[in-house]
Parts: sequence; structure tokens; C-alpha cells
Amino acid sequence: MIADVMLAVMWVGLTCYALFAGADFGAGFWDLFAGSSSRGRQRRSLIEHSIGPVWEANHVWLIFVLVMLWSCFPPVFAAVLSTLYIPLTLTALGIIARGAAFAFRKASTAVWQQRLFGGCFALSSVVTPLFLGAVAGGIASGRVPPGIAEGDTVTSWLNPTSALGGVIAVLTCAHLAAVYLCADAVREGDTVRAAEFRRASAAGGLACGAVALAGIAVLDRDAPVLFHGLTHRALPLVVIGAVAGLADLALLLRHRYVLARGAAAIAVAAILWAWGVAQYPRMLVPSTTVAETASQTSVLVACLISVGVGFVVLVPSLWLLYATFQRGPAPGGPRGPRSGGGAEPGGGTA
Repeated sequence: MIADVMLAVMWVGLTCYALFAGADFGAGFWDLFAGSSSRGRQRRSLIEHSIGPVWEANHVWLIFVLVMLWSCFPPVFAAVLSTLYIPLTLTALGIIARGAAFAFRKASTAVWQQRLFGGCFALSSVVTPLFLGAVAGGIASGRVPPGIAEGDTVTSWLNPTSALGGVIAVLTCAHLAAVYLCADAVREGDTVRAAEFRRASAAGGLACGAVALAGIAVLDRDAPVLFHGLTHRALPLVVIGAVAGLADLALLLRHRYVLARGAAAIAVAAILWAWGVAQYPRMLVPSTTVAETASQTSVLVACLISVGVGFVVLVPSLWLLYATFQRGPAPGGPRGPRSGGGAEPGGGTA
């Protein structure tokens, strides 16, 4: 029972990472397609302005998930990291390169330097969720067997389900970021950028839906256990995700950006939990269960206590961080993105 509780807690952390860091990665996606240095300056200024205060805090959720997996389900941790070490290493390099490039671009004055670091930041923002989605696809399709490095280190993440997971991860991040940036642009008084990101978010949402529909055939052939779970036990969550996605698009058309944020978050969370419910109680497909891989009860209890104490400190701190930078500028005060240069903190994508 306590193992199931810890799995649920870990899944909450994974959901937070998908929502907060997902929007963060998606902001880099739109930075990549913002246009030339002059044409895309206002877009990039808004993006930098929005993610500047919170871009690094989002990775606390990834660290949390990895520590929980290692502490509570060590056989699963060993199997996943030893089989999928190539995409996971590329993910880590992408996160590092992204953060360094974002910092160096803000400190650079020469145009060629800003282009170099900006390109590195944007490309890393795309390839990182791509590899994370590939990892999820490898696990969900049963290509990570129990044991140390028992799975194929190449085909475990280069396969149809991993490709589907990677594409959906990139498109989902892009959609989340565009939805969040709409509200940020409105709050900063930039109606032009709000309209641009409204169109981008609608396009991203439609692309997510199209890929998800096309992915039905992929999962049916390549990940039958997951497909069966999604079409049976987890079907209510799939329906909730689809309805929330449609509501998200409708709210965008009505310019209800704050509500659209909530609908987009519900859609992503529902699909992520649908995966977990569809695969439960298997930790590794086809037959390695939660009970078989859980740590001793004493370890699980200690982890649960630690998580409780940590959440008392972490959640209010993150809430204060996000709430502080979601407030609009003071009446008559400067508005960051309209300055065209460096972006003073004033809004948060996540």
C-alpha cells in the first residue's frame, strides 16, 4: 500500500515537471522560430522576460522524480538508467547547454554572440523534451527489461513508440508555452504578441491532437499493453484529456487566457496520468510490478516523511516565486518586453 502511495507521489512530481519545465522548454521552441534578429526581437524579449525568474527552478521536479525512483524502486531505477543511458545523457547535456546558453545570451553584447547562444538555447529546448519523450516511449513499450543493461541500448529508444513520445513531448511543450505566453503578453500590455502566441498555441494544440490520433495505430502495433490500458482502464482519463484540450482551444478563441492555462494543464496532466493508470501495476512492461520492485517498508516510510517535510518548504516557496513574477508592473512603471533589450523580471511562464 505504501509503495502505491510513493508511486503516486512520484507521479505528482512528474506531472509538475511536465507542466512547469514543459512550458519552459516550449518557450525555447518559440524562441527558435521567432524569426530574424530584428523581426523576432519583441518575441524573444517577451520569452526571456517571462522565463527569466523561474527557468532553473523547474528542474527541481526532475531531481525529485529521479531521487524517488532511486530510493523507492531501485531495481526500476537501475534498469532504466542502464538501458536508456544514451538518451538520458543527451537529456542532461541538453539541460546544461540550454541553461548555459540562456545565461550567456543575456550577458552578450555582440549580435553574433547572441545568435550563437540563442541558437544553442533554442535547439537544446527542442531536443531535451524529444529525448525525454523517447525515454518514456521506451519504458511504455516494454523495451526496458529488469536487470542491469538487459535491454538494447539503441532500439530501446529508437523505435516507433519512442518517436511518438518524443514528438508529442515537443509539441505539448510548445503548446503549453504559447498558452502561458498569451497571458504574459496581455499582462505586459503587448496585444500584438498576445495575438501571435494565440495563433501559435492554437496551431500547437491542433498538431498535438493530430499526432495523438495518428499515434493510436502506432501504440496498437508497437505497445499493445499500453494501448489496451488506455482503451480500457484509463479511458476516462483519456476522455478528460481530450475534452480539456478542446476546451483549451475554445478558451483561446475567446481570449480567456488564464482559463486556457488551466484547461491546457488539465489536458496534459490527464494524459500523463492515463499512461500511469494504463500501465499500473507494472513498473516495467510486461510483468515487473510495483510490489516486486519496491524498497523495504522502513525505507518507504522514511521517504514519505522526507517528502512531507520537503513539500512544506518547497511548495510555498515555489508558489511565492511564481506568484511574485506573475504580477503585472506597477501602474505607470516600465514594461519589460517593450524595452526591446534585456528583460527585467516581471512575468513567469511557469
